Amino acid sequence: MPQDLTRPAPMSRLLTIMAQLRDPVRGCPWDQKQNFASIAPYAIEEAYEVADAIAKSDMTSLRDELGDLLLQVVFHAQMAAEIGEFDFEDVAGAISDKMIKRHPHVFGADDITDTAAQTLAWEAQKATERAQLAAEEGRRPSALDGVANALPALTRALKLQNRAARVGFDWPEAAPVIAKIAEETAELQAEMTAGDSAAMAEEMGDLLFSVVNLARHLKLDPEAALRAGNDKFERRFRKLEELLDEQGLKPDELGIEDLENAWSEVKLRENTDT
Repeated sequence: MPQDLTRPAPMSRLLTIMAQLRDPVRGCPWDQKQNFASIAPYAIEEAYEVADAIAKSDMTSLRDELGDLLLQVVFHAQMAAEIGEFDFEDVAGAISDKMIKRHPHVFGADDITDTAAQTLAWEAQKATERAQLAAEEGRRPSALDGVANALPALTRALKLQNRAARVGFDWPEAAPVIAKIAEETAELQAEMTAGDSAAMAEEMGDLLFSVVNLARHLKLDPEAALRAGNDKFERRFRKLEELLDEQGLKPDELGIEDLENAWSEVKLRENTDT
């Protein structure tokens, strides 16, 4: 018989629900057939939903999205428990141990009184952990160890650049980065003239990497900046569609010059409204 799910503490209740969903006899067919790889994209998606709720300052959505993200942790832990690898208690225990280890000024005798010093101590501790892992794996440690391949490309570029900068591989100011962007743009234009698709893709990657570097020097988050740019484009394009609809027109009925004029009108109205 299914367990009573109305009385346990919330965390115990969630773990019990997940176990029942995965039950091979009485569980949900969809949940039963999932594996680590098949639900990994959902964890990424839910993390973005959390970030979106935060950006919108929507506390109700944030509560719900955090629950969805927590479910992904519980789901993975349940599947790991089924094959005897680890369970949710192990996950919670491991992160607790890590937090204690990385905060000796809170849980130990170290004396750290400001954010800057804490950041340095945190990075030093992580660097030590990465070096230990490299030794255990029998390889040479790198300043770039631990930057996950699965990160969004802009975020990963930023992390790689920050890591390289910590060991001195960085320009001292933004001006050389702007020059580098111009250089990469010229190289891309040259490959466009040559018509080499593979070379164009490589040069486009170099150009985007340089743009991320400029954002870093300006102390901007390139991922957040691009999200804001996406939002602005979407907002303006929807208004463009509304503007054309008022005239009985659709975007695909117009040439690029007329669309540019309509786009300029949308921007003008937006600036006037603000």
